[in-house]
Parts: sequence; C-alpha cells; structure tokens
Amino acid sequence: MECVSKPAHSMLKDTGGGYRASRFKEPSDVGRSRIRQLIYVGLALLLYLIGLGRPPLWEPDEGRYAEIAREMAVDHDYVTPRNNFVRYFEKPPLVYWVTAASLKVFGHNEFAVRLQAAIASIGQVAITGALAERMFGANTGPLAALALGLSPLFFAFARFATPDPALAFFLTAAMACFYNGAQSSEFPGRLDGRWMLAAAAMLALGTLAKGPVALVLGGAIATFWLVWENRIRDIWKISWLKCIALYLALTVPWFIVVAWRNPGFLHFFIIHEHFERYVASTEHGWGPWFYIPITIAGTWPWFYFAPLALTSSGMPFIPSLWPFGRGSPTVKSGGIDCENERTCVSLRFLLIWFAVVLVFFSIPRSKLGEYILPGLPPIGILAGRGLVQIGKIPVVQRRNLLMIFAAINAAAAITITAAIMVAPGHGLNHILAGDMIIAAIALLTGGMAPLLFARGKTVAVMLPLAISAIVGMGVGIDARERVASLVSYRNLAGLIAPYTSRGCRLMSYRHFEQALPFYTGVQETLVNYRGELEPFGPLHDPNGNIFATAAQLKKAWAADQCVVLVANRIDVPILVNLLSPAPTLIGCEGKKLALFNRPLDPHAQIPGKCASATAKLLM
Repeated sequence: MECVSKPAHSMLKDTGGGYRASRFKEPSDVGRSRIRQLIYVGLALLLYLIGLGRPPLWEPDEGRYAEIAREMAVDHDYVTPRNNFVRYFEKPPLVYWVTAASLKVFGHNEFAVRLQAAIASIGQVAITGALAERMFGANTGPLAALALGLSPLFFAFARFATPDPALAFFLTAAMACFYNGAQSSEFPGRLDGRWMLAAAAMLALGTLAKGPVALVLGGAIATFWLVWENRIRDIWKISWLKCIALYLALTVPWFIVVAWRNPGFLHFFIIHEHFERYVASTEHGWGPWFYIPITIAGTWPWFYFAPLALTSSGMPFIPSLWPFGRGSPTVKSGGIDCENERTCVSLRFLLIWFAVVLVFFSIPRSKLGEYILPGLPPIGILAGRGLVQIGKIPVVQRRNLLMIFAAINAAAAITITAAIMVAPGHGLNHILAGDMIIAAIALLTGGMAPLLFARGKTVAVMLPLAISAIVGMGVGIDARERVASLVSYRNLAGLIAPYTSRGCRLMSYRHFEQALPFYTGVQETLVNYRGELEPFGPLHDPNGNIFATAAQLKKAWAADQCVVLVANRIDVPILVNLLSPAPTLIGCEGKKLALFNRPLDPHAQIPGKCASATAKLLM
C-alpha cells in the first residue's frame, strides 16, 4: 500500500478547514515521482544490503530475536514465541514471523535475520522521500530521502536485527497516510476516510511489530497536530467504527489465541512489559537529555541543515508556524516567504511528529538509542527542505553558515584524533584506531568541501556531504566487524557445534549467550542464572534442563553424557575447584571459554590463542 499520495500544485483553496491543495499532479509528474521513489529504493538497497550478513550476531539483542524466529521456523508454532525453548513475551510476533519466513527462504544465517530491518528501513526511506515531495515539492524529496538514509543512527539499525526499524517504518507509513487524509483535496473540510483506514492498518501492523506504543505515538501526533491547526473537530469526522474495526481485526486475533494458550500473558505483556517498564524501570537508565545528543550525532551532518527549513538569512520565522487567519495564501515573516499556508501546516506537522517521539521516550528512565528511530523521518524531511533553502540564501550568509558547519566538523575531528592519542593501544582505541582516523578525515573533508561550492547550487553542497556520509558508513561497517569478538560468539559457537551435534549438552555459567542456541541448534542450560527467561520458565525443573544450580552442574559434569560449558574467564578458578573430572578447554572468544568434561581427542586442534589460556586457567 502506497501511503503517500501524489504531490499537489501550489495553488490552494480555503475550504474552511485549512488550506488544501486544489488538484493533483499531471500524469507525467506522477510518472517522474514514481521514478524518483524507485531511485530512493534502489540506492537504499545497494547501501543497506551489501555485506548485511557478514558480521556475527551481536549479544544479546540480535541473538535473542534470531533464536526466537529460528524456533518458530523449526517448531512451526507461530503463536507462542520462545527463546531457548522458553516462552518469551516481551515483544509481539510480526518481526518474528517475517524473520522466520526469511530463514526458510535464505537459510539460517545472519543475512536472513537482519533482512527484515533492512527492508523496513528501505521502505521508510522511500516513504520519507515521497512525503517530503508531497509536502514541499520535487526538489525536497530526493534530499530528504538521502538525508534520512545516510544518517549514521538510521543506517546502523537498518543493519541490526531488532523490531525498532519495523516500528519506525509502520509509524512513518501511518503518519504519511494521516497527513494525506488530512490534506486531501477530494474531501475538503474533513479527513479522507480511505487514508484514515490506511493509517489504522499501519498502526495495527506497528502494534504487532513492537506493541501498543505504535498506537500511542500515532494517536498523540495526530491529536496534537489537529489541536495546533484548530481542527480538533475533525476528529469527530473520522470513520471511527471502520478504523477501530480494522485495527482490532488485524491485532486482536493473535492476542486472543496467545492469551488462551498462555495464562498470565496479558498481565505480563501489557502491565509489566509496557506500563511498568515505562513508569518504573531503571534498566538502561539515563537522564531526560539522553536523546538530544543521540539525535544530533545520529543524524549528522544533516541535522545542521534541518533548522534552515525554518529560517532564511539567519532570521527565524517561527511565528509563521502558528495558524493564520483564513484567506491569506502566503505568509511573510522574518524576511522570508513561507510559500503558502500548506507549507507552514506541513512544518508544524513535522515539528509535532518529532516532538512527540522525543518527549515520549525521554520521560522514562529506561532508554536505548534505537527508540528514537520513529522520530528521524521529520529530521530528514526538514534537512531536505533546509538544503533546498540554502540555495536561496545570499552567498555571503550561505558561506557563513557553511563556515560554522566546517568549524563544528573540525572540532569533532580534532576530538576523535585526541581520543586516539590520549590512550593509544588501549581498548577500543587499539581496535578501532584506523577507523577513527578515517572517520575524522571524513568529518573534516565533509565539513570543508561545501565551502568550495558556497556559490553553487544545492547539489554542490549536498554531494560532498553524501560522499563523506557514505565513507562514514563504510567505517561503521568495518568497525562493527572489528569489535565482533567483544560482543559476539559466532566463532566460539563454531568450535562448540561439533560437540553438540553428536549429542553433548550445552550449558553456560552465570550468563546467557543468546546466539549460541541459534548457531548450535540446541538448548542452552543456564547455571545460576535466569535473567529475562524467568517469568515464563518452568516452575518445576528437577533435572535442571533449563535452569540449573551449581550442584546440578556438578552432577551433570560427572555423568555419562558429554557436556560443553561456556563461562567467563573470571569464573574459571571457581569451576576448576567445583568440577570433576577437570575441565578441558576446547575454545575461546573474547572473555568466554568453552570447557569440556572429557579429555580431548589426541588429534583435536584448539585455536592457538586459547593455548595460553589453558596454561593460565586450567593448570
């Protein structure tokens, strides 16, 4: 479903319910618009799918979502999500369903796991570009799509297997549908019911992707905007019965079936996972300011140009964003033209959209960077319009703006370089020194190059920015692979798999490495640890198949069945004293070791980097 209608001409009519476009584009313009949308999608496909499956799954998030989808695909139970074969209800099932289908088509690999996030992000880029074109014209659409698609935070999570890109996609689609319904020229004075139904469907799918947060955000954005536009009465003109019926038809069946099969689900999912976590959780606790630097850094360099959508010659025209008396087709304030009331209406819509997402996720203490993803499309659209506006600014003032931009980038580049020099050869500085240097150079050149084109057109400013952003993406891809051994255990799983494939039991001590079941295909028994699996874990587990005590580990270690135990290096001295026979090292990665309760085959080879660990820890 395409949730962005074709852009309207600038001519407006006062319908009594706000200014709306009087007619749609000619067929030739529609064709060009569709070609541009295909170009957005094609470029995003190229950028987002290259090397998508190369990095290993990161702990814990990617391992968790990959394993839940794998178990669905293997067990053919698409109602009850399970993680490590334990019922798991933190998220609704849509992303699991899509990932399970991807695993069946492309095989059990990282590409298949991450594909849903990449496709959702590509769709979001396309909708953002089309919505920007609908709001501000053909020049803004491509720039908005590029600004969003080349934003570091957006790009990073487009290649990361979580439900957040799917939520962001469906909310973006819902907001595009709502905007088109509210600005439709075919239904002046009320909201176009067809677009409202489409918005309801998108919010329903967003609910199935991440939970009721989709409905809360979408409803809040729409309501606050209608209030700001003095159109709150339009709420009563929505076909509520049809919209609610469609929303419930798409969401309720799964909730009914899963609640019937799993008593306690509704309380856990709605009360614990959503209400209690929002108002009381201190996990990932940060202050209310957290998303401000995340948003700025995560959308740089494009964030710098977003305020230009609201300024000209350095003079803000914020007052023109407030509703004006009907009958004035153009607005002048602060020395610039707000081309027409529809432009101001669109700007207000984008500001409300971003503000609602920012405030909503800033209230709870529990915060993660990816939560802000639904608020990035407005930044991309504002940046696209700002880049168009910069071409209208006098050369001297344009150069001043670009000099400030260059100075900020230079300061960031110097900071990165200083960080390398302060602690060379230590921690991430040692692993990522090369990537950090390239990033600093990209920042510096990306800031300086536009100065050379200060007299040129918008594209002359955009091109060096896009090139430096793409270089930064390459740096991010390389950096992710370099730190893999710190946050992933794919190589360790490869060393363990030959043992589990012949029937050995897999156990882990005081931790849960969530990707190990995905890579090995077997259940991981957790020793002295329950974590997020506890709420729906078995109440009665006498054999310690899922949760085991140290005593049960000791008993299993001495039994006839072979056992592979994964533990942190720091815990090995405790295990050496606890376990008999003495553990044998079969592999290591990062801070983890894999121990075996049998002597190694004389011909078995363990990685050379693990040999010293054997001498230090097990002797």
